[in-house]
Amino acid sequence: MRSLLPQASANAAEVDYLILALLLASCLVLALVFGLMLVYVSRYRADARVERGKLAQKTWRLEIGWTAATFVVFFGLFLWGADLYVRLFQPPRDALQIYVVGKQWMWKVEHQSGQREINALHVPTGRAIQLVLTSEDVIHDFSVPAFRIKHDVLPDRYETLWFQVEKAGVYHLFCTQFCGEGHASMIGEIVAMSPPEYEDWLGQSASGAGAHESMAAAGEVLFTRYGCGGCHGEGGVGGKQSGGGVDAPPLAGLYGEKVTLDTGAVVTADESYIRDCIISPEKQRVAGYPPIMPSFAGQLEEENLLRVIAYIKSLKPTERR
Repeated sequence: MRSLLPQASANAAEVDYLILALLLASCLVLALVFGLMLVYVSRYRADARVERGKLAQKTWRLEIGWTAATFVVFFGLFLWGADLYVRLFQPPRDALQIYVVGKQWMWKVEHQSGQREINALHVPTGRAIQLVLTSEDVIHDFSVPAFRIKHDVLPDRYETLWFQVEKAGVYHLFCTQFCGEGHASMIGEIVAMSPPEYEDWLGQSASGAGAHESMAAAGEVLFTRYGCGGCHGEGGVGGKQSGGGVDAPPLAGLYGEKVTLDTGAVVTADESYIRDCIISPEKQRVAGYPPIMPSFAGQLEEENLLRVIAYIKSLKPTERR
């Protein structure tokens, strides 16, 4: 199927087919309804010699039939759309994570190896890309029409989406949520390149004048600067496990694990959970530990929060001593 926009991602064609199916089904129902209206207006006009008695008994099978048929069609489209929606928000385990922060009026991007971009995002083709999105100020919306993706970017929350680019090229990136007077200028580009070219780009960025250390390494510096090791131990091995006097939970191997809270609830330690523990520790306190974790709200910018989280994610269970 040809469309006005390129189908550059793995799911773009299916999204187009779903929209086309919805459009065709809606047009068929519209044609049926207006067609029946015209038939009845003509057949049962005032001067028509047509028997008008017991119409309900004559047409009930037809009415039930077309009602059931449209229900089945639209319920099938609902199941198709629900399945596609779930798949669009369940990235493969080996997806490459890239962090995006929306700010009036720009997109700030940081790769795990430390490369930073403004209003641009370089990605390899043929590999799943997972974006971790947040905003520094107001609600933005990350939209790439060629990939058929569009997702709100909210302050104080992490949102994720994923895509896989099939065709190398440069694609438009927009903010599609009005976010202030500079909204129209909040545009960028997605640069999709072959895996070898992407590796070359990473290498050139790492060795250039604007080279940066990896996000995890930068996060480790912040972890030390803000004294996190004083409670959680160097390397996040846990307070008393590291010989300290404070009983704090271990962070090594935390990411992706189940955590039991003091309320008895069990949650998964994802990016949002770790962020809440840093900014609003009173929201989800870990069972079995004293409520002494201070809040770092207002002390860490979103970009630095992401770096600390990247460092905590890099801590492996084998680092516990």
